[in-house]
Amino acid sequence: VEKGAKGSTQIIVSRANNDFLRKLFELEIPEIYEGLIEIKSISRDPGKRCKVAVYSPNENIDPVGSCVGQKGIRIQNIINELSGEKIDVIEWNEDPSTYIAEALLPAKVMAIDIKDEERFAQVIVPDDQLSLAIGKAGQNARLAAKLTNWKIDIKSESQFREMIQELQANGEEKEETADAENVDETNVEEANEVENVETSEENKDEE
Repeated sequence: VEKGAKGSTQIIVSRANNDFLRKLFELEIPEIYEGLIEIKSISRDPGKRCKVAVYSPNENIDPVGSCVGQKGIRIQNIINELSGEKIDVIEWNEDPSTYIAEALLPAKVMAIDIKDEERFAQVIVPDDQLSLAIGKAGQNARLAAKLTNWKIDIKSESQFREMIQELQANGEEKEETADAENVDETNVEEANEVENVETSEENKDEE
């Protein structure tokens, strides 16, 4: 809302605003309007694609299915209002691993390593799912990260195996270096002991 000339009021509605999308869901999906289903989070690349996380405390309600509707009619009505913007509806979950895996759909996830303090997730996907998980120009990964509010790093199974091998190799090199340093320290100690013995013997001879 903006003040116009001579005190008139102008109402500016932006289709790129998340609240606009939220209202569309309320209009098209009675369960959301009635409070039976809650929109937990929205992330958008306006005009191109968006992700919407929904949740219902009622176990008898399928939040995703209710939003999509029979034959996709409900979600299609919203897509039409957004001029063809693609919409991914996912189910919100309080477990970060489950939530992140859902947020990365349609890609399949093999494993997720969570670091709670950093809110960082290392995600492993099958080799043939890497491009799908990341998305065109990183769109899918970016929207998933924004939706979940987690930092997400995605690697293919092959990339992850290579990373582990490199870490193991570096670990072995460090062990070898440490062993070499221990040998050097031992040699120095032995040399000092020999020197001390020789010094003692010389002192005895002088006496």
